[in-house]
Amino acid sequence: MSGSRIFRLASIAILSVVFVLGMFAGLISHSSYATQFRELPNSPPSAAHLLGTDSLGRDLFTRLIYGSRVSLLLAPAAALISTLIASVLGSLAGLAGGWTERVILALADLYLSLPLLFVLLALRALLPIDISPALSVLATFALLGALGWPASLRVVWATARALRDSDLLLLARATGSRRWRILLLHVLPNLRPVMLAQFCVSIPMFILAEATLSMLGLGVMEPMPSWGNLLRGLEDFSTIAANPWRLAPFALLVTVVICFQLSLPAQEEIA
Repeated sequence: MSGSRIFRLASIAILSVVFVLGMFAGLISHSSYATQFRELPNSPPSAAHLLGTDSLGRDLFTRLIYGSRVSLLLAPAAALISTLIASVLGSLAGLAGGWTERVILALADLYLSLPLLFVLLALRALLPIDISPALSVLATFALLGALGWPASLRVVWATARALRDSDLLLLARATGSRRWRILLLHVLPNLRPVMLAQFCVSIPMFILAEATLSMLGLGVMEPMPSWGNLLRGLEDFSTIAANPWRLAPFALLVTVVICFQLSLPAQEEIA
């Protein structure tokens, strides 16, 4: 077995463990992520609290695994939204050509010229500060999915453009197939490897984007945990030095992002 395959299998195993912990957080933890143990603020790790507690006395391990559920469920959802948008628009541009292609590519270039993080910050800041935690989660990942498609669109468009004059599409046109039918039945299925690759690549990008927004207080709102808002306490270096276990969210975030990159299948395996 090759070394790359071993790394890939190990990465998939780690991601599976983190995913299972997040999905069954309610069974694994003995308390809710919002439960406060007021007599134990900033307590060190113990048998009852594996990663100690935060300044409000909330169990950090519980909040970490509940935060994993948020990131590992909604980042793929955002990636799916952006991939679908990129696939439809990129296929349409590559298939239609002409002014349709120019308009779609110009729109993608406009989006790419804008710094994604600053656009996300501006749009998220338009929402009320006291928005409910559930709505903050949906708003954060909906924005990520709606704004994260331009980079993927370029890849899909290039592939669709190569298909434009293929024998498959020439035959479909000769039989009188309408443009939307060609797009749905012939172009999109042949773009499956590219779409899957873009979907996989987008997931860690959206995980990091959510973490950045939440660290700045514009992502997932308290008391609902996410990896991003769990990292907000790391700006105090004295607290980290005294409580190094507070780095657990950061270590898990880095590990998951690296594992996503290592677990990506090769292009020929996707095809």
